[in-house]
Amino acid sequence: MTFYDALETRSADQRAAEQSTGLREQLARAKSAPGFAAHFADVDLDAIQTIADLPKLPVLRKSDLTKAQGQHPPFGGFTVKPAHGFAHVFQSPGPIYEPGGVDHDWWRMGRFLHAAGVGQGDIVQNCFGYHLTPAGMIFENGARAVGAAVLPAGTGQTELQVTAARDVGCTAYAGTPDYLKVILDKADEMGVVLNFSKAVVGGGALFPSLRQAYADRGISCLQCYATADLGNIAYESAAMEGMIIDEHVIVEIVTPGTGTPVAEGEVGEVVVTSLNPDYPLIRFATGDLSAVLPGQSPCGRTNLRIKGWMGRADQTTKIKGMFVRPEQVAALVAKHDEIVKARVIAARQGEMDTMTVQIESPGGDDGTYAKSVAEVLKLKGTVQVVPPGSLPKDGLVIEDQRVYD
Repeated sequence: MTFYDALETRSADQRAAEQSTGLREQLARAKSAPGFAAHFADVDLDAIQTIADLPKLPVLRKSDLTKAQGQHPPFGGFTVKPAHGFAHVFQSPGPIYEPGGVDHDWWRMGRFLHAAGVGQGDIVQNCFGYHLTPAGMIFENGARAVGAAVLPAGTGQTELQVTAARDVGCTAYAGTPDYLKVILDKADEMGVVLNFSKAVVGGGALFPSLRQAYADRGISCLQCYATADLGNIAYESAAMEGMIIDEHVIVEIVTPGTGTPVAEGEVGEVVVTSLNPDYPLIRFATGDLSAVLPGQSPCGRTNLRIKGWMGRADQTTKIKGMFVRPEQVAALVAKHDEIVKARVIAARQGEMDTMTVQIESPGGDDGTYAKSVAEVLKLKGTVQVVPPGSLPKDGLVIEDQRVYD
């Protein structure tokens, strides 16, 4: 068995010591960033000497970034160099702006691709988006790090995707978990045989039935846990027993809404400190839920493992690879005076995500509401108009009915 580098097999003591050094260096960089200087104004940073001291620092949330970026665009003063010093500037829903680099494995995705067996001799059909958001470039940068070629396919135009995959001889797929099935089904419909043997996925839940469907076609499918702000956080290896934390981030599991660590094995919010020197995000709260798994991976990698994505600390839900947030649902309601309330329901039909938007209204045109749903939620879905007072009074505006077991 080969590893990406020697970092993956460090002892716990060596990893803690080296990450503590990296943390002190990161805090020294953060002092020069005005956003962090303000964020840490009430903290004695010199007292933070080891990773065990991290809970003494305040948590940084997306709302903090959004507010700071509105006052000091584009990065809110949380980077150590100006926007023109980066290779890319990306925009995610919010909007939130993130920097990007093209240095070797800048996003740390190469470690995941290596664990999935992607490397020299592979051609990766990269079906993550390249428009504004960083996912496409994140996976392309990782493919370059392991010596694989890339077909920058992006999203949509499935028939052309099939033709290109056949003509180019793509051996690996990168994209959301369910879009590969769309491509494979289209290939079957066209009578085309594709050469995919590996799939590296993210941006949505990989359901066991879908993974098995790919395995039945001879495609090994592994998933990672990454964000636009942080890059890769954790990833599966061939052992498929939890997700292994990347070597250049420090992960804490805390009580949702706080910065207090939970006991090992308890579910809590994922808080990440990145050791990327270009973008020192420190104690960044992802809003995602997970839990630490005991022991080490059978694959030989010694870092901490988490169970993977276990839902959101708030009601924000990822549907078809896109986040839908409670504030978007509120904006939909505000767009039409006659709407009393609305509820988004995420479900599954076969191996595909579906979205139903229930709208409490005394009337209104379904087509008009559907157009507003697409504009505000950035996704198309089924609209159901229901009488006022008929939706549950349980405080939910986003209900996830999908089963993740």
